[in-house]
Amino acid sequence: MVPGAAHPAMLALLALLGALLPGPGGAQTSVQPPNAIIPRGSSITVNCSTSCDQHTLLGLETQLAKREVDHGNNWKIFELSGVQKDSMPICYSSCPSGQASALMNLTVYWFPERVELAPLPPWQPVDEHFILRCMVSGGAPRDHLTVVLLHGEKELSRQPAGNGEPAEVTVTVLATRDDHGANFSCRTELDLRSQGLGLFQNSSAPRKLRTFVLPMTDPHLATHRVLEVGTEWQVNCTLDGLFPVSEAEVHLALGDMRLQPTITYNDDSLLAKAWVKGKVEEEGVQYLTCAVNLGGQSRRSQESVTIYNGPRLNERDCLGNWTWQEGSQQTLRCQAWGNPTPKLNCSRKEDGALLPIGDLRPVKREVAGTYQCRATSTCGEVTREVVINVIYHQNNMAIVIPVASVIILGTVVTAACIYNCQRKIQKYELQKARKAQEEAAMKLNTPATPP
Repeated sequence: MVPGAAHPAMLALLALLGALLPGPGGAQTSVQPPNAIIPRGSSITVNCSTSCDQHTLLGLETQLAKREVDHGNNWKIFELSGVQKDSMPICYSSCPSGQASALMNLTVYWFPERVELAPLPPWQPVDEHFILRCMVSGGAPRDHLTVVLLHGEKELSRQPAGNGEPAEVTVTVLATRDDHGANFSCRTELDLRSQGLGLFQNSSAPRKLRTFVLPMTDPHLATHRVLEVGTEWQVNCTLDGLFPVSEAEVHLALGDMRLQPTITYNDDSLLAKAWVKGKVEEEGVQYLTCAVNLGGQSRRSQESVTIYNGPRLNERDCLGNWTWQEGSQQTLRCQAWGNPTPKLNCSRKEDGALLPIGDLRPVKREVAGTYQCRATSTCGEVTREVVINVIYHQNNMAIVIPVASVIILGTVVTAACIYNCQRKIQKYELQKARKAQEEAAMKLNTPATPP
């Protein structure tokens, strides 16, 4: 039941008694006190009396718990106990001169059981409105109960609690930067000063508001758009106009790898800056992302970064020495790596013959040799030497006949040389003997010289 409302049965009784009220000159019935306000659950004594001096019927009609505590010829005192709600007890009397009644207005007061400010937005954008809502459970009489909404100690609104249960009182507020960190609260005021009881206040716990400004512009990303693997690089990400700037979160990522930037804040320019230095390790086209989060909202920028790598010929992917059996089916594999993808060419040093790479074919002895493999791209070139060895079986007769021919030829030549040398020696010895004979004959034929 709404506080202050009468019970339907009580209203019916009042109507009946009103119809029985005597006209002018009849006996009068009175009640003391005619108006009273008491704390909920307490007790009160009520004095019913009549002006009739003759034998009379005197009583108190009420739904409240009562007991008669005293009486006299034309009066009775009743105690009403455990009063929980507003009520209108009726003193009535009946005497020979007529019937009469008197109505008492009994009001119960009690303080609100709960006064709570509804939760504020986790983050409130500056220059946008939000609603303060105060919830009040209990408290009476409601026509004496006021709800005050506060910004710190400053009153924003003062409104009657109304009859709703719980009572809800709201006010719309425009958020400003100065409201960041400010306390908001509400309180109730039960004003019973007109009954001589005073002003009773009950306050909610304060709630702190956080306001923010996140510009509509996206962060500014500054870095090189083309990089080489292994080179040093630096990324800068900035966004100004943030408030409160120190609450902003800045994240940097390259592809799926989250970077660990250094973040600085400038309270004067409301600027947040994140930067990171390092070496790029993975080639290809990757996306660099910068995200600034504040107040549950986010601003993002993304740029593509091309990371290239010079040509590479690794031992694992391009062996330096191959040995195959002639006639076997083999595939020569030599893979060049790099970004952009390099072109590969392998040619024999002796004659420039190209090495068939990637083709399955029977091995021939003609492919044996030393090759120069060269990988080239716009980022440079690299070379690697590849040796091909082919094992094959030779015909024995083809070997024996040439060898025997060489031996026979050698023997004939040697015998001819010896024979020729011996003839020359014999001829020389013969010439020498003839000459000696001639010299001896000349000496015999020459006359002796006289003494």
